[in-house]
Amino acid sequence: MGKTYDRIDGRLRKFIEQQPMFFTATAPLSGDGTINLSPKGLKGSFAVFDELTVAYLDFAGSNAETVAHLRENGRITLMWCAFQGPPSIVRVHGRGEPVFRDDPRFDELLARFPGIDATPHGLRAIIVVTADLVRDTCGYAVPFMAYEEDRDLHGQFFSRKDDDALSAYFEGKEDIASSIDGLPGLPLPLPPRGA
Repeated sequence: MGKTYDRIDGRLRKFIEQQPMFFTATAPLSGDGTINLSPKGLKGSFAVFDELTVAYLDFAGSNAETVAHLRENGRITLMWCAFQGPPSIVRVHGRGEPVFRDDPRFDELLARFPGIDATPHGLRAIIVVTADLVRDTCGYAVPFMAYEEDRDLHGQFFSRKDDDALSAYFEGKEDIASSIDGLPGLPLPLPPRGA
């Protein structure tokens, strides 16, 4: 049933790149801290860089749990499910890092996502993940579901916000500058690109 791999290549890479959505899971070091699980989507916002490195664009939202957990301990698991075609689940367990907009690597990393215009989505960071363990399992119990298209609501909402308005939006949210458990989250005000 389940199998462990030492890299993301061939069939695994093709499977990951074909999925329209995936999930991220992170947790703080504290035993009573809040575990976070998030769905991710938007076509073109995920990329396999090489056999051990993947990344995704971290867009504006109402919290920053993943960023906070990665800043504290770096642990992350990504998961893809086959909702169509043969059943399969792939997980990448690894170490993640949020690369913020003022990081010298930001623009070079962003260029690795040519299939999406990140501007209207309030791009906060690029999450880069280095795989420690890659596993697949059967996915026999995952239901069939049809992908129709990406929703355009996120882009419509955040395209109306320049950097100042985006920072004001984040500052008005309770769990952006710090996590639910009080860990440092997104740096505010939002750093300008190339600062």
